[in-house]
Order: sequence, then C-alpha cells, then structure tokens
Amino acid sequence: MFWRNPSAAFFNFALPLIFLFLIASVFGSKTKDLNTLVPGIAGLAVMTTTFTALAFNLTFLREQGILKRVRGTPMPPLSYFGGVVANSVLNAFVQVGLIIVIGHVIYSLSWARLDLFELFLFTLVGVVAFASLGIAFSHVIPNFDAAPAYVNAVFLPLIFISGTFYSTSSLPGVLDATARALPLKHVIDGLRASIVTGSGLGHHIGALLALVAWAVAGTTLALRYFRWE
Repeated sequence: MFWRNPSAAFFNFALPLIFLFLIASVFGSKTKDLNTLVPGIAGLAVMTTTFTALAFNLTFLREQGILKRVRGTPMPPLSYFGGVVANSVLNAFVQVGLIIVIGHVIYSLSWARLDLFELFLFTLVGVVAFASLGIAFSHVIPNFDAAPAYVNAVFLPLIFISGTFYSTSSLPGVLDATARALPLKHVIDGLRASIVTGSGLGHHIGALLALVAWAVAGTTLALRYFRWE
C-alpha cells in the first residue's frame, strides 16, 4: 500500500534525500557543514518515515472505514498493525543507511568514527519513539483533510529547532530548551555521535534515556486512545 501511493512514497521517503542533495549542493560540501547536515537529515528521515507516515496513513485508513473493516476480519489486529509499523521501521532503517552511504561515498565523510552499535541503537529507539507518537497523534487529527495542517504544525517547527540543517549552538535559550524537551534533537545528537564524532554511547546516555521516555509515553498514548472508527 505504501509504495503504490506515489505521494506518500515521495514525501515520506524521497524528501529527506532531496534535502540532502539540494542543501549540500547549494551550500557546498565543507566537512564542518556536512558533519551537521548528514546526521540531521538522517534524523529527519527517521521522523518522516515513522511519525509523519503513520499519522497520515492511520488517519486516512480510519476515515475511509478500512480499520473498521479490518477489525471485522479474522486477521488479528496485532498482525495488521505489525505490518503497518514494520513497513515504517524498515523504510527508516533503509533511508538512514542510504543517507550515511551517500555522505561517506559522495561527500567524503570519514568512515573512521562510524559506530555501528550506537547507530543501530539510536535509530531503533528513535523509530520506536516516533512510530508510537505518530500513531498517538493520529488520534488527535479530526479528519484526513486536516491531517496536513496538524502534521506540519508539529513537523516543520521541530525540524528547524532540532539541528536538522544547522548547528543549534546559537539558538535562543527558549528554543534550545524546547528542542531538548522534544525527541528529534536527541535522535540527531545520537546519530551525529555514531556517524561523525565517534564519542561513544557513554556520552549520550541522557539522550538515549529521553528517547526511551518518549517511546514509553507514545506507546501508552497510542494504546490508550486508539480508535477503530
């Protein structure tokens, strides 16, 4: 269903790759800039393929009555939603992998500090957190026509305050505190450590714990307020 919908495939899968190529081309391929951009775009990919995709798709499926019909079939709900979520998780991992390979092969980032364990861990926890939050957020959206406004009201401010395209070191205090309270900055910080700096997981335990807390909160909200129709 995901790949047969061209608009969904474009906005949720291709868009981060387009951002990477365009921004790297426009602003040049300086190592300092790429050290910020590649992990930032990887974090963006985690969010678009999970939070954005699931918030849109589940709202659409609910409003079209598809979820209601699925509930009336012999298929266990866990199997159905397992497939929906697994698709988003797989897309996120594939896209993060593509972004890292592009950064190293095309833009000559060093492979020396790549920490595969930390990369896998932060990607996994980030995917779980954003997938659960996407499902939970779909409960807030009143209908599919309102979905773009609701999702973009969260998505656009979050990517601009979380260091997706530039360093957050010069952000005003209020915006920096807001970004630190939300999950995307922690995903990007963990990915930057695993892709660029190689500083080790011990330096980012706080970011990992924050993501785990968001994952628990998102899962709780998703299960508590889920509606079939």
